[in-house]
Amino acid sequence: MAQLSEPERSPNVQQRGFRLQAPLVESVSCYCRVDAGLKTVAGARKFVPGSKLCIQPDINPRAHKSKNSRRERTRVQPPLLPGLPDDLAIACLIRVPRAEHNKLRLVCKRWFRLLSGNYFYSLRKSLGMAEEWVYVFKRDRDGRISWHAFDPTYQLWQPLPPVPVEYGSALGFGCAVLSGCHLYLFGGKDPIKGSMRRVVFYSARTNKWHRAPDMLRKRQFFGACVINNCLYVAGGECEGIHRTLRSAEVYDPNKHRWNFISDMSTAMVPFIGVVHNGKWFLKGIGGPPGGFE
Repeated sequence: MAQLSEPERSPNVQQRGFRLQAPLVESVSCYCRVDAGLKTVAGARKFVPGSKLCIQPDINPRAHKSKNSRRERTRVQPPLLPGLPDDLAIACLIRVPRAEHNKLRLVCKRWFRLLSGNYFYSLRKSLGMAEEWVYVFKRDRDGRISWHAFDPTYQLWQPLPPVPVEYGSALGFGCAVLSGCHLYLFGGKDPIKGSMRRVVFYSARTNKWHRAPDMLRKRQFFGACVINNCLYVAGGECEGIHRTLRSAEVYDPNKHRWNFISDMSTAMVPFIGVVHNGKWFLKGIGGPPGGFE
């Protein structure tokens, strides 16, 4: 079971009133700042001394890197909401409940880019409107895995997109949440191919599964934890000569890379792990309790 910030899946239910309580925005001043000393600001609108300077980031930062970058910069984009400046439109959109965000992304490309980025959700969090859903997986009688999300606000369960085929019936894999909105599945044993290095993750902001760099070693039934938004794995089993592992590795999502760390003192198949004061303590079959720092 895992808990992710701001889930994305929209349930098929009848229309219902918004339940979020948030302060009304009286002006755009909460999204802008006054700075009469600056004369140019990268990525901002043309500045007039003494006026309010919009610090809203470009919703499509890749647009300036295209082959026709000059044309992209000079082209006037349609407003997010007709008749309103974009900052006020965003102030309206962030008040829409999470259960409806999947529908909002289908309106147009600008809305999709807005709801897939960090800026939109940082505003929701700063105003106390962020919502969290509980994510769990279940295994049917045939051994197939499916993930479901629970919306505590509306007391509703709903399925997530089907997991990648390699995790459709896997055993002994790990799961963890990084960056508050990415649910990672890693390692495990495929009934046909055996131990895996595969890593995939579900993004609550795109409502899709994505690939991540493979682990450095194949392993199943191993220990895993998250420290400082980095994913640590250690021990476990691997089919072959060295069945029980001592090795450990760490994944940094900012660098998109796995690195080996110090081996455990003994090979182990962990069955319990605790993180305390930046240290990871493991206990399992194959050796005495051990720890990482």
